[in-house]
Amino acid sequence: MTLHLGDEAPNFKASTTLGVIDFYTFLGNSWGLLLSHPADYTPVCTTELGRTAQLHEEFKKRNVKAIAVSVDGIDDHYEWIKDINEVKATSVEFPLIADQNRMVSTLYDMIHPNASGTQTVRSVFIISPDKKIRLTLTYPASTGRNFNEILRVIDSLQLTDNYKVSTPADWNPGDDVIISNAVKTEDAISQFPKGINEVKPYLRYTPQPDIE
Repeated sequence: MTLHLGDEAPNFKASTTLGVIDFYTFLGNSWGLLLSHPADYTPVCTTELGRTAQLHEEFKKRNVKAIAVSVDGIDDHYEWIKDINEVKATSVEFPLIADQNRMVSTLYDMIHPNASGTQTVRSVFIISPDKKIRLTLTYPASTGRNFNEILRVIDSLQLTDNYKVSTPADWNPGDDVIISNAVKTEDAISQFPKGINEVKPYLRYTPQPDIE
């Protein structure tokens, strides 16, 4: 099953390190960050899960719940978490799905046969509270994920959901944003009172509207 942006994120029930969960119930009204990992005890994944745990407060500020999946079993997960906590001096408190039957991995198209017939690629899914897929990323097994970029995308998605703006290349929170072309300039003047910088009729910048 190939999932596209805007598709509904498939629901599932699965065994995790926090017990059996229903994915939708787990997410509730939060945003979701679903991460797949090729296998337990892999070095890159150890750093990634540790980094996810370290960013717990950052995700919480953004109303994001993290959850990870690996094709190994619960007992291995518990032991691996001990290593992660030790190596990254943190505490993994989000659930790690045991996906030995590849149910979740298949549902989210995480197994790419030309890369590996049994292990998941490093997939990233950002899911909004309405259970829509808002971002997908796929990394090769040798390359760790950039969590600064994941946070940046979440910030952009949450900002652009609330205002008629988009974020330009290399945008970071606090930078100017682009006014939607659906907003006429005469209307933009009142909607964006911080001012408008019109570079081209179709490219108009304004300071980030949710910052005082």
